[in-house]
Amino acid sequence: MAERSAGSGVQSVERVFELLELIADAGGAVTLSELAASTSLPLPTIHRLLRTLVGRGYARQLPNRRYALGPKLIRLGEGANLQLGALAMPQLKGLADDLGETSNMAVLDADMVVYVAQVPSRHSMRMFTEVGRRVHTHDTGVGKAILAQLPEEQVRSIVGRAGMPTPTGHSLGSVDALLADLDGIRERGYSVDEQEQELGVRCFAMAVPNAPTPSAVSVSGPVSRVDEAFADRAVPLLREAVERISAELKR
Repeated sequence: MAERSAGSGVQSVERVFELLELIADAGGAVTLSELAASTSLPLPTIHRLLRTLVGRGYARQLPNRRYALGPKLIRLGEGANLQLGALAMPQLKGLADDLGETSNMAVLDADMVVYVAQVPSRHSMRMFTEVGRRVHTHDTGVGKAILAQLPEEQVRSIVGRAGMPTPTGHSLGSVDALLADLDGIRERGYSVDEQEQELGVRCFAMAVPNAPTPSAVSVSGPVSRVDEAFADRAVPLLREAVERISAELKR
């Protein structure tokens, strides 16, 4: 009896996380029928688990009867992001020391990316990035590196919900242009923010392999210093850094 109860408890936990992940994948809000269509769980089970999640603050029911992620997940997510950023700090510091430019780590958070760690350049220069800042995926090095790891359908859903603003004349303004850029990123193994978020700033970024949540590391600085010769030095160091972070995450 005890073994059956324990097994049932584990199964319930798995089902809860499955529902939360389905809500997140749907952009943060979904109907009961949409959840039922995306899982093999019986409708009464889905309803019972959602009722529990709502009661605990990990989900909420909107006025239109859709279910959304709850506010209590924010605290958990922020804590996890801080831990992930702390884990990556030695590698970010190594990049900043070796290359002399600002290094960052960011993760996918719903339809945006959020910066979770940063080591600033030794040069004095204002950068638009800062820990905790949320930015779009299509016009940032870290965002595009992350999108390149995702299926096309998911990419279309993310930018469709978040929009594709063009803060500079270099920004990608269409899904087709973005998808073409992502093909190039997959081929060469890293992304480039070519003054797409901020004029005068170039960024090279690479996704963290097998990360539990889509993540990327970048090095950025003024175009006068971050040029092709810089890329030749930066790309191997970036690859080494993300592989070390990936290995650390597996422990």
